[in-house]
Parts: sequence; structure tokens; C-alpha cells
Amino acid sequence: MKNINLVENEKVYEQLDEKVQIVLRQTDYTEEQAREKLEKFNFDELSVIRDYFGITEKKEPKKIVSINQAIYKELRSHLDETMRNYCERKAKSELKNIN
Repeated sequence: MKNINLVENEKVYEQLDEKVQIVLRQTDYTEEQAREKLEKFNFDELSVIRDYFGITEKKEPKKIVSINQAIYKELRSHLDETMRNYCERKAKSELKNIN
């Protein structure tokens, strides 16, 4: 049982060292800073590198959770488009009447 724990611990340390090396190659962090950042970002090397370069993750817009919301969203967008077209036609006809 002790041998299994030793092997598992060695694998964990090897994986951590690999992640530290990836961060070191992509940034100018020291090894200590890289380890700290990895701990801060739950050992996700891509998140550490994104943070270093100042890249923020895009938040996806809220997804529609019900059929009724989808229906009303489509109705609203259709009515908005119709009103926009109406206002454009009205403005064009007023310009023609002025000239």
C-alpha cells in the first residue's frame, strides 16, 4: 500500500513540474511565482498564462431557459425590426414631401 502512495505522489509531482515548466516557458515568472499562480488557478496552466497576458474569458450570454422566453424574445425582436423599418420609411417619405 505504501508503494502505491509513493508512485501516486511521484506522478503528481511530475505533473506539477511539467505544468511549472510550461508556465516558465510562456512567461517570465520565477519557479516560485509559477507554483503560486498554479495553486491560485487550481493548477490550470492555461489560466495562468491567460492571466499573465491579461486575457479575460468571455462570458457567454444568458441562455433562454424556457419556451415562453424564446417565443417572447422572437416576438420582441420582430416588433423592434418592424418599428425600425416603419420609422425609416416614415422619415424617407417626410424628406420626399419636404423636397
